[in-house]
Amino acid sequence: MLVDLGEDPERDGLRKTPERASRAWQFFTRGYTMSVEAIVGDAIFDIDHNDMVLTRDIDISSLCEHHLLPFFGKAHIAYAPNGLCHGELEEPMNSFAKL
Repeated sequence: MLVDLGEDPERDGLRKTPERASRAWQFFTRGYTMSVEAIVGDAIFDIDHNDMVLTRDIDISSLCEHHLLPFFGKAHIAYAPNGLCHGELEEPMNSFAKL
């Protein structure tokens, strides 16, 4: 890709760019390699009510698989807990966004 952009991949500032880009893409797509258990962990606990649970303005980022470009936004989650509540929704939301 660097050559296609007219760059010299051997110049000082670009020599390690392929490795850096590879690590970045692994981060952008890390949700593909994670299990639900690893994402959710032990953050689910029992509660004694069924009132709606709402978490707003969760920062998310993901990758457009068509253009291979990252995008960013906000997500909101609302659910009826049915006796179970998830204590931390930000990390699961961001992990699932990277699927």
